Amino acid sequence: MSHDHTDPPSELTLKVKALESLLVEKGLVNPETLDTIIETYESQVGPRNGAHVVAKAWVDDDFKSALLADATAAVASLGYTGRQGEHLKVVENTADTHNLVVCTLCSCYPWTVLGLPPVWYKSAPYRARAVSEPRKVLAEFGTVLPEETRIKVWDSTSEMRYLVLPLRPAGTDELSEEQLRDLVTRNSMIGVEQAKTVASRG
Repeated sequence: MSHDHTDPPSELTLKVKALESLLVEKGLVNPETLDTIIETYESQVGPRNGAHVVAKAWVDDDFKSALLADATAAVASLGYTGRQGEHLKVVENTADTHNLVVCTLCSCYPWTVLGLPPVWYKSAPYRARAVSEPRKVLAEFGTVLPEETRIKVWDSTSEMRYLVLPLRPAGTDELSEEQLRDLVTRNSMIGVEQAKTVASRG
């Protein structure tokens, strides 16, 4: 597996960090504003794209088939393309199988549908423990699965990035595609959690 774009940080990344530090030091940029922008892309903009993909797959069998056959093309058909969105594969949770995504050597991640990777996804403990003890990691996220449920761990690389298609929650038959999007979270598309229930959606 190739992870040729990982460490050390690129010259561009280092320059951006240096520029950011200088602008904050000179009082030209508010660090809280930067944090807000990053949070927006990490937890709102990107994940909303992914939620659209998942919800459409839940209500449209033809799209779901296309998504499982060629995720990159299916996602692009919704207008979501760009860097880190290539070579995408969707893995489907079922009644007896739960999928979990990790990148053991770095933080390969489908930005176009998930936004920026969360800090914990890039952390060494998650990258190691997701492989060695996935059931414990899931439990720490509040996802306790029956012992008979098989857990499949998918290791993202620069050649292949994964997106989990969560199980559609029970009791959602009457919800529209737009309403279903609200049940899909970034964490459920990584696989550390399940999609929200109607009750938790409020």
